[in-house]
Amino acid sequence: MGARRASEDGDRRIGRRALIVGGVAAAAGTAALARDELGRLWWRVPGVEKPREQGAVDFAGARWVAASDANWRRADRPDDYGVDMVIVHVTQGSFDSAVRAFQDPGHKAATHYIVGQDGRVAQMVRELDVAYQAGNRDYNERSVGIEHEGFVDRPQDFTDEMYEASARLTARICARYDIPVDREHIIGHVEVPGTDHTDPGPHWDWDRYMKLVRRARTGTA
Repeated sequence: MGARRASEDGDRRIGRRALIVGGVAAAAGTAALARDELGRLWWRVPGVEKPREQGAVDFAGARWVAASDANWRRADRPDDYGVDMVIVHVTQGSFDSAVRAFQDPGHKAATHYIVGQDGRVAQMVRELDVAYQAGNRDYNERSVGIEHEGFVDRPQDFTDEMYEASARLTARICARYDIPVDREHIIGHVEVPGTDHTDPGPHWDWDRYMKLVRRARTGTA
């Protein structure tokens, strides 16, 4: 009888927790299903944070440099928001100035990655989180953003090293989320509805870039 009581108490505790995450587990009717649902949804409980490995990166060639918490919001993509797009940006400044901007809580914007003219890659927001990068909430939630060091009116800023490093990064993102390698899913910031930005600008070589991404994607596959 004591064992049965303990089991019932456990089931009641599971039921109470299930109510916190919207009653999904309670409606299931069994403790086993309740536990399964809680395992999937527990991170949605207010005040609970999903574990993150300090300094971990999503792209092996990147170095972690954290953006300010004010410039992105926590999520669990692609489980809560499907990722089906990569957005190409240009910093309108140096690599270091972009890092400083994204670490400034007053800036209110950041991308997931920055690619330098020398091919180095910094990751500043985890891919599972939503970066404030596109000026459009829907596009923010469904995309990974990549900044590129340089100015839109200076074609010499877009170096071979930058194109190649960015293409490898984009190919890996496309492979991870099964994103088609085409211009409907790999777009410039200027193509985001409602934006007032012009990047990556007229000197960004889309034909070259997409060929590099396709080649890297084939290698990734």
